[in-house]
Amino acid sequence: MEDNQLRKHLRITLKNKIRLFLAKQKLESCGKNVYIDKNVEFQRFPQNISINDNAVIKEGTRICSCNKNAKVKIGKNTTIGFHNFIFASKSITIGDDCLIAPFVYIVDSNHQIKRNFKINQQPNEVASVNIGNDVWIASNVTILKGVNIGDGAVIAANSVVNKDVPQFKIFGGSPAKEIGERK
Repeated sequence: MEDNQLRKHLRITLKNKIRLFLAKQKLESCGKNVYIDKNVEFQRFPQNISINDNAVIKEGTRICSCNKNAKVKIGKNTTIGFHNFIFASKSITIGDDCLIAPFVYIVDSNHQIKRNFKINQQPNEVASVNIGNDVWIASNVTILKGVNIGDGAVIAANSVVNKDVPQFKIFGGSPAKEIGERK
């Protein structure tokens, strides 16, 4: 793998090695050369979270398997930027070689909003989120339940993705729509 700018400048300290050691004890799997920055949290059911080789998880990220059946899988050579939230009630899969910028929120559920019931007493609706390989998700993006993002796609900053994104398409806006294509 060719080093990119981020990986060239990562400082692997004793603290990073300790965080990696601890993660390997509690996660379903944690590959080789994984970088886990400070203040990263694996929440609720960390034994359902898998991180593949050469992944980078930056400071302040929260990855949560919200119940005993929910799964989170992060592919090899994928970078999860600063202060991201990844919350799975069913499953969230992020492919290989992805770049996820800071302040991204990925969630595979939402609350029902029926009128005759209090919102906090209504069940969640869940549908898996699948992000392909070689995907770039820019900062401040929200990806909602049931979305599939194809290989090579790009999501522009400040977008809300509530429908599938085909391979190599560039989507942006709220709600996100096609605004271009990778050439």
